[in-house]
Amino acid sequence: MNSRILLAGFLIPMAMIIAAVPSNKTKQYKLTANQLLQEAVSYEPYIHPDNVADMLVQQDPSLQLIDVRTPDEFDKFSLPGAINIPLSELLADQYVDLLDQGVKMNVFYSNGTLKSNEAWMITRQLGYSNNYVLQGGLNYWAETIINPVPPASTSPDEEIAKYNFRKGASMALGGDVDTKSAETAVPAVPVITAKQAKKRVAGGC
Repeated sequence: MNSRILLAGFLIPMAMIIAAVPSNKTKQYKLTANQLLQEAVSYEPYIHPDNVADMLVQQDPSLQLIDVRTPDEFDKFSLPGAINIPLSELLADQYVDLLDQGVKMNVFYSNGTLKSNEAWMITRQLGYSNNYVLQGGLNYWAETIINPVPPASTSPDEEIAKYNFRKGASMALGGDVDTKSAETAVPAVPVITAKQAKKRVAGGC
């Protein structure tokens, strides 16, 4: 992912987030805008899709995926085991214990990273420290895990191993593209050959 794109994802909504969080629903901010910017620049909040896929395949109980999209989007598609907390409901009292804890690693995700970045910034300002963002969101997840690009035959062993891991993770998580295309493939049309006419028996009756 381009570092400038990642940084822009934090800078654009930052001022809006700081101003928009209702003061009557939050405790005193733990980080100033400058401190929050420094953490954003470090990219510490991001978790790469490879790491999330590995944790899902290993069924790591410390992972908690949080989909911050709308319920309709969540119902259409979500990552395995994810729960839905729409961004508009993030400050609801019922989610405080889930977001402010040190047992599980919460990973916010959305289609891209805008909404999940906003969710991270809000929770980070409130002093919550065990929340992260899925790098690139579902778009990057599809690109890296669901539809990984095969490396060239001359690629280093590391690249080939990474591709093999991603294809295996895709199959294990129900996202193998080849399997789906095989299920929907049009069956081959049987070849019909014309029957040869029977030869008449020579001679009269």
